[in-house]
Amino acid sequence: MKKLITLIIVQALFTLGFLSVSNAQTIKKKQILLIGTFHFNNPGADAVQTNDFDIRTAKAQQELAQISNQIKKFNPNKIFVEWEYYDQKKLDSLYQLYLNNQYENYVEKTYKNKGAYAMYANNEIFQLAFRAAKKTGLKQVNGIDYPLPMPFDTVMNAIKAAKQDDVMAEISAYTTTMGKEANLKRKTMGLTSLILDLNTEQARKINSGFYIKTLNRAGKTDNFGGAFSVAEWYKRNLYMYSLVQKQMQSAAQKAVILLGAGHIAIIKKFIEDDGQYEVVELKDIMKIK
Repeated sequence: MKKLITLIIVQALFTLGFLSVSNAQTIKKKQILLIGTFHFNNPGADAVQTNDFDIRTAKAQQELAQISNQIKKFNPNKIFVEWEYYDQKKLDSLYQLYLNNQYENYVEKTYKNKGAYAMYANNEIFQLAFRAAKKTGLKQVNGIDYPLPMPFDTVMNAIKAAKQDDVMAEISAYTTTMGKEANLKRKTMGLTSLILDLNTEQARKINSGFYIKTLNRAGKTDNFGGAFSVAEWYKRNLYMYSLVQKQMQSAAQKAVILLGAGHIAIIKKFIEDDGQYEVVELKDIMKIK
């Protein structure tokens, strides 16, 4: 009798385990479309300095229309952008102006001939995210940025104090090479090709690898200026991804994350470790092999 009871229990546990595995396999993961890009307004805030790309040309605008049309077909419930999360009310007000076809007039009237004009006129939030959100019928575009100071001076001082000429040379070579390559591509490639190029696995590996391979080594053995700087970069991206996780706990099944390519390179790693979401790439929705 004991053997029979044991057999029944084992069979029951096996069946329950099988069912739980089967159910887990049939549950469809939520999808996140990752779009890493350069900043269309080119604020010059990055270590790699690049020339402007004219997002207002007819060709660039046509490509933006095509990309936003494909995002509409993807049909996201949310679009997350590189805007300070604590200033969501302002983003909401700007998007409302956009929905009412009043945004361009507002920008011309408010920011023309001012330093912030390029940001509000050309940035990818307004040129692409707003455009795609309106076409998709979304009532809101969600800001998830959590800005933190990147203590680059601390890193450089740590390198100088440690006399790490090799590290200094690597930083110089990286910024110079990446800048030259980006400028050449902006002269010879269209907008879609530029964005797709930033979202290859190789490009992401080079981008994220620079922090670990080079910056993390900065400083003497008792100076962690380099590691601190890298930790702040990861912290910013972790906070951003935390906001995505929290807002995707609702009924939302699909989302777009549109950020600078450096952020996307890190956030994709978080998504893969998280395991809750299926990554969709821009080349997938653009039907490009």
